Amino acid sequence: MRVLVTGAAGFLGSRLIAALLEGRPDRPDVSQVLGADVVACPIGDSRVEARTGSIADPDFAASLVEPGPDAVYHLAAIVSGEAEADFDRGMQVNVDGTRALLEACRRLPQPPRFVFASTIAVFGGPLPAMVGDDLWPRPQSSYGAEKVIGEMLVAEYSRRGFVDGIAVRLPTVAVRPGRPNAALSSFVSGLIREPLAGLETTCPVPLDMRLWICSPEMATMNLVHAGFLPAPVLEGNRIVSLPGLTVTAGRMLDALERVGGLEARSRVRCEPDPHVTRIVGSWAGALDVSRALRLGFQIDPGIEAIVRQFVNSMPSRQSTAR
Repeated sequence: MRVLVTGAAGFLGSRLIAALLEGRPDRPDVSQVLGADVVACPIGDSRVEARTGSIADPDFAASLVEPGPDAVYHLAAIVSGEAEADFDRGMQVNVDGTRALLEACRRLPQPPRFVFASTIAVFGGPLPAMVGDDLWPRPQSSYGAEKVIGEMLVAEYSRRGFVDGIAVRLPTVAVRPGRPNAALSSFVSGLIREPLAGLETTCPVPLDMRLWICSPEMATMNLVHAGFLPAPVLEGNRIVSLPGLTVTAGRMLDALERVGGLEARSRVRCEPDPHVTRIVGSWAGALDVSRALRLGFQIDPGIEAIVRQFVNSMPSRQSTAR
């Protein structure tokens, strides 16, 4: 099985490739991965071929699918903060790039499975307490609007038989290792990551704001699963909201204190940011994922388990966990 992964050098992209290459008896073996990004994919495996370029370049997009991949995981995107700051760049990469890749797949003799990484940022405006897959999106950010357009493109190209698509709406993924990025939700990981590393950080949203999150491990597992899910079980609905946990910033800090101690929690200062609060606060804080669970997607056991999972991945975990 040959797989194309865009955004391959990114945090989730590199994890996804590693997971695909592990192999399992209940799915076909992945014999080759083409990892595409603006910088080289870091996975050192003979089965991985790295390609560098912009997905917004139609010629580059076409070159990626020339071997005829069996599956495409489209993760490449301009994140929420960048898309809000640079409208043209966000549209170019998140919309035009997605369309270019779909058009390239359209010319293949065999439609590939096309997994599109969408987001809960597609929702906005007045929301019910529990958001279902059938709620019409009303994004309140450029990033959310661009992802809605991507979802509709995947659904239409699937309806026409050009691809076998599925759009999966990812929760905010936390805790991400490394440095903060330009995503407006980057602070969510920072509430845990920085204090455990001995660094001070800020919480830009009210402590009672609901957040919909999942761990990197669960996000990766569910992305892999989406690539192998038989099309008939989707029953014509190509969009799935992936399972997550409803937490508040306050509950995250409580979990931080239980795992890392009061000293870790004391490194977090509350400094409201109206811009971040307005946009992140418009996202869904609780989703009905009964359909996703029926389709075999998985859910994290709880926020404390996510924090402990991150602690156990840290090189200095013996000195931070108690």
